[in-house]
Amino acid sequence: MLKSFEVKDYALIEHISVEFGSGLNIITGETGAGKSILIDAMSLLLGERASTEVVRKGAQKSFVEGIFNVKGNKKVKSILEENDVDFTDELIIRREISLKGSNRCFINDTPVNLNLVKEIGNLLVDLHGQHEHQSLLRTETHIDYLDEFGDYQILLQQYKKVYSELLSKENELKELREKESSIKDKRDFYSFQIKEIDTISPQEDEEESLVEALKILENSEKLAELTSEVYLLIYESDNSIQTSLSKVRTLLQKLSDIDKSFSDALSESESSLVQLQDISNFIRTYNSKINLDQNEVEGKRERLGAINLLKKKYGGSVKSIFDYRKKIGEEFELAENYSGKINELSENIFGLRKSAGSLAKSLSKQRGQAAKLVKRGIEQTLKELGIQEPQFKTEIFNAQSESETGVFLDGKYFRATTKGIDEIEFFISTNPGEDLKPLAKVASGGEVSRIMLSLKSTLANNDKLPLLIFDEIDVGVSGRIAQKVGKALKSLSAYHQVISITHLPQIASLAEHHFSIEKVTQNERVISSIKKLPESERITEIARLLSGEKITEASLKSARELIGLRE
Repeated sequence: MLKSFEVKDYALIEHISVEFGSGLNIITGETGAGKSILIDAMSLLLGERASTEVVRKGAQKSFVEGIFNVKGNKKVKSILEENDVDFTDELIIRREISLKGSNRCFINDTPVNLNLVKEIGNLLVDLHGQHEHQSLLRTETHIDYLDEFGDYQILLQQYKKVYSELLSKENELKELREKESSIKDKRDFYSFQIKEIDTISPQEDEEESLVEALKILENSEKLAELTSEVYLLIYESDNSIQTSLSKVRTLLQKLSDIDKSFSDALSESESSLVQLQDISNFIRTYNSKINLDQNEVEGKRERLGAINLLKKKYGGSVKSIFDYRKKIGEEFELAENYSGKINELSENIFGLRKSAGSLAKSLSKQRGQAAKLVKRGIEQTLKELGIQEPQFKTEIFNAQSESETGVFLDGKYFRATTKGIDEIEFFISTNPGEDLKPLAKVASGGEVSRIMLSLKSTLANNDKLPLLIFDEIDVGVSGRIAQKVGKALKSLSAYHQVISITHLPQIASLAEHHFSIEKVTQNERVISSIKKLPESERITEIARLLSGEKITEASLKSARELIGLRE
């Protein structure tokens, strides 16, 4: 449930902070006082997008925050843990909309993206705005209402996954057929390029080793000259290093015989003689292996030149040569086996059509079962809302495809969407003896409101959303029916926290927590504020709803009588 809600610098709202209770929370106020603005601000907590235009004039950013009690909510806990957000019994969602264009979202003080806020919001709140009256009259939305009620979300996701793969493979086949002539035209050219690359067949890091080898081969004479000179200095000159160092070792031996402190120096000289021997051996061996073969030099130069030519033609690096070779290899293989690839892809697509068809059939069956339960729930609720003999029916249509497209089921092709093969439409009769007609043709605004409330009630009792918000669900109703709508909301509030904006005293009188929004002028600026009404002010507010601005003793008496009707 929503424990508290805070808004700052949002449209006409300078700063409000309100604590809601369990059960039925009613919000009233004059037209233009800011009731719809409050609902818009609440929608931000559910992940709705926002414009910088909502930032109150003179402020730098808008701020909305809601604190929810989510104790025991395993779904919320699971999603938060998957996204590395700490879970506590109190969930804090915060949104900030800045004039700079930044839109920051936080859950439990952890920065998150808007999609996560929306996902969590969908688990906590069902917000019924005024526009939803119209959405119910759009036939294309009916399938979503039914699916929201049905307990087959896993099956629906499985179907969507297979159908998405089917669409992907269909696009792949379409693209393959579109470039058939292009692939075949390039086959000979690709064959030439493959042969050119494979003839050279450059190896990874080969270029670097060739450059290093050429550097050595091209300097063979200089290497021979320098190594000979080094060997001469070490061993063969009159005053060679080896001869001088040997004399030093002999003298250090004599000194050490006299004074042991020369022992370390003697040891170092002996080590130096050994190292000098190693150096001279390396120099002599290296000198003996120096290759002055000009043919080898030319061979490596040609090899390096061939690799550089491939680099110039195919992307500038050996890696780009490898990548291009792989690409044209696949294209060439496809050109060589084009018919086989088409057949393989077509068989794959047909298999996906059958899998999607099987899942779609199961979906249709599940929807049929859900439709019976929805019918029962809506007809019962409509009776409670004053429609004496309502009839409600969910028609499930599907149509065969005119070509071999869509999904394959029971030996036939059916038109399909991401939601299956079904088209859903609600039909209703609200008067005895009348035929069922499409819901979209229901004319009475009051009837639409009651149908929406009955639909919401039926769905809510099924999915157990913690909070239901209704923005003027009572559009088009009055008098005795208004009382019934209020009782329906009251009944819902036994299982859910309900927040409802209303202009009808019959509904407001049933509130367990009554809030009033008013518009006032401060410092020559209009602002909206909200407060929770004590019992005495509730009577006055309901009297205002009954009689308008001029509150009479008769309206106050009627208000007391209405409040006395609370069950």
